[in-house]
Amino acid sequence: MTTSIGLIGPGAMGLGITHALLRGGFRVLVRDINPERNRLASEAGAVVCEHAAAIAREAEIVITVVVSAAQTREVCFASNGLVETMAPGGVVLMCSTIAPEDTAAIAVDLAARGINMIDAPISGGPARAAAGTMSMMLAGGDGALEKCAAVLATMSDKRFVISPTPGDGSKMKLVNNLMAGINVAAGAEAFSLGIKAGLDPKKIYEVVMASSGQSWMVADRMKRIIEGDRSVTAAAAIITKDVGLALDMAQTLKFPLPIGGQAHQVFLSTLALGHALEDDNAVIRYYQALTGIPLP
Repeated sequence: MTTSIGLIGPGAMGLGITHALLRGGFRVLVRDINPERNRLASEAGAVVCEHAAAIAREAEIVITVVVSAAQTREVCFASNGLVETMAPGGVVLMCSTIAPEDTAAIAVDLAARGINMIDAPISGGPARAAAGTMSMMLAGGDGALEKCAAVLATMSDKRFVISPTPGDGSKMKLVNNLMAGINVAAGAEAFSLGIKAGLDPKKIYEVVMASSGQSWMVADRMKRIIEGDRSVTAAAAIITKDVGLALDMAQTLKFPLPIGGQAHQVFLSTLALGHALEDDNAVIRYYQALTGIPLP
């Protein structure tokens, strides 16, 4: 019998996960507030359901890939939410990047209804999600992790168990995304300086990628800038939100983040210029607005 897995939020990453699960032989039940995302998931072979409760009625494991803590709570606890129909012992695999305290609170509220939660942030982009090669940071009990073992193995070949405590996965994701955001902002700044100095952007890329300035984020984001590729793999608004969450965590810990704070301001400026829904590499357009550098 084919195992049914639920997935709420087949957006950029969620649709990739849907593809990976379908290829792994699972029956995938999906729901999104955007009809276009439902259509794409259906075309891939998923079953579109009317609401979260309809998914949880058939699936013991439901993956949530929504934007915020508020959306996660709505999916779980609102009318026609997961808790209305999910059987005790079911698992919510929460893949969103939200504040650790929100993650922990949602886990407590689910546990009160007999439902387990794995705090399971993801990283790697839509292509790696679809290939089943993204990274996952997992925080949850051994029983829930064992129950989800086959699903997790299909979703990711880089799975890191952080602790048994939901919230710790979210903390790890914020550390990672802080580094990612700083790298994108720093890469855009350095590339912009080189362009302003009259250097060929392709040569800048070749040299940096073969030298000490390279990073995965700079390699991915600046390559698409040079090629004039305006596709969106991660929206500027999302990285701004994530770096902001890292700053909030640092403030709670009374820990200084001067570099992260500067990167956040650059991203906020990028959003203010109207690039919120563009790829996060649009941060280079902030420097273009300041200096008039030519871009593809």
